[in-house]
Amino acid sequence: MTTVVNGLAELAALAGRELDPSDWHRISQERIDTFAAATGDHQWIHVDPERAATGPFGTTIAHGYLTLALLIPLWSQLLRIDGIRMAVNYGLNRVRLPAPVPAGGQVRLRARVAEVENLGVESVQTIVDFTMELRDAPKPALVAEAVYRYYA
Repeated sequence: MTTVVNGLAELAALAGRELDPSDWHRISQERIDTFAAATGDHQWIHVDPERAATGPFGTTIAHGYLTLALLIPLWSQLLRIDGIRMAVNYGLNRVRLPAPVPAGGQVRLRARVAEVENLGVESVQTIVDFTMELRDAPKPALVAEAVYRYYA
């Protein structure tokens, strides 16, 4: 369920709160291949199912940067901020990829709005703690601390 807030004050009220998780999202081999074509990263662990079957993961796996890129669409499932004029991805403080995402695997995003800092002039900076869960796996696929700026 998407959390909806209106304006920076309501966003600030989310500080310290965990949001509802996203839906589960399947990562197909086709999506992995498309990402490989877009980035030029054609390493066999991603794009060669026959060779990958005998490799360390037993199958092809999603690129780490593909897993990271999924933050964008899945984050939009978690939070909608009305009454602002612009949002900017300001960067990442840290990213870790504890478990590979196998082709056909499913991920979902959990997020906690760790802090919301007033920057003045109708703007705030948020720190969001992300965990990308991997269905039926003991470790998450990704943990990251992201920084966003929002302008009213």
